[in-house]
Amino acid sequence: MTEVIGVRFKEVGKVYYFSPGKLKIPVGERVIVETARGVECGTVVIGNFMAEDEDIVHPLKEIFRIATPQDMKMLEKNKARKDEIMKVFTDKIAEHKLSMKPIDVESTFDGGKIMFYFTAESRVDFRDLVKDLAGIYRTRIELRQIGVRDEAKMLGGLGICGRQLCCSSFLGEFQPVSIKMAKEQSLSLNPTKISGTCGRLMCCLKYEQDSYEELLKITPKIGALVETAEGRGIVTDANLLTGTLKVSLDKNKDAPPVSFNRADVKLLKDSRIKVNRDEIAALKELED
Repeated sequence: MTEVIGVRFKEVGKVYYFSPGKLKIPVGERVIVETARGVECGTVVIGNFMAEDEDIVHPLKEIFRIATPQDMKMLEKNKARKDEIMKVFTDKIAEHKLSMKPIDVESTFDGGKIMFYFTAESRVDFRDLVKDLAGIYRTRIELRQIGVRDEAKMLGGLGICGRQLCCSSFLGEFQPVSIKMAKEQSLSLNPTKISGTCGRLMCCLKYEQDSYEELLKITPKIGALVETAEGRGIVTDANLLTGTLKVSLDKNKDAPPVSFNRADVKLLKDSRIKVNRDEIAALKELED
């Protein structure tokens, strides 16, 4: 076990662990730390606690100090420069006639590096652009091509639910989302209904997936052979949340399906949820 604190460098970003040394640092305190990118100022989001060694990336770095008033002035100065740097970045892209869309810029706390984020449909040769930016700012320059999910997280926006995008409001890290989840949740595989503002599968498909997987274990699937109080039949529809099944009875296949509760039927032979290859191929890009 090792004593650590959790530090976040963006309002909605990944939490990194650092050693607090001999300090007791409360949540909300700003601290100066060294990261792989350079010296940064972050916010403590998890106070001192003992973490399992396997949950920590070693070697664990110790914080430099709790941020001073001078540090906070430096942080504000860096933020004030952001719009100006973004404008230069945009102008230089146009000057070099590059097929790329500027998204965001970040500067390390000590000014030792400036990161420029952009999107592009293909690889871009930006070596001349880097030289220009390095000549202007006299510091290390890093250009990073990001995907559409990261773009949505940085720019923010509203989802189809009418609320702020999950990725820009509280999701620290993206979770894998698959077409299989949409199928298991009985959702329409219409891309416009299961994709978010970024054009990829909605992150919220992940939220209830564990519950759906548990319900799938106790609910006969469409196509399953079941025994009911009125005889054997085939499940034609299943509502996982209510537990209601519609069963086409063998004794009268031309009659409308009869509704039963899953607790009142006996499973004889279950079926499988199938996604055909054409559907997977057509929707595969939504997972990327």
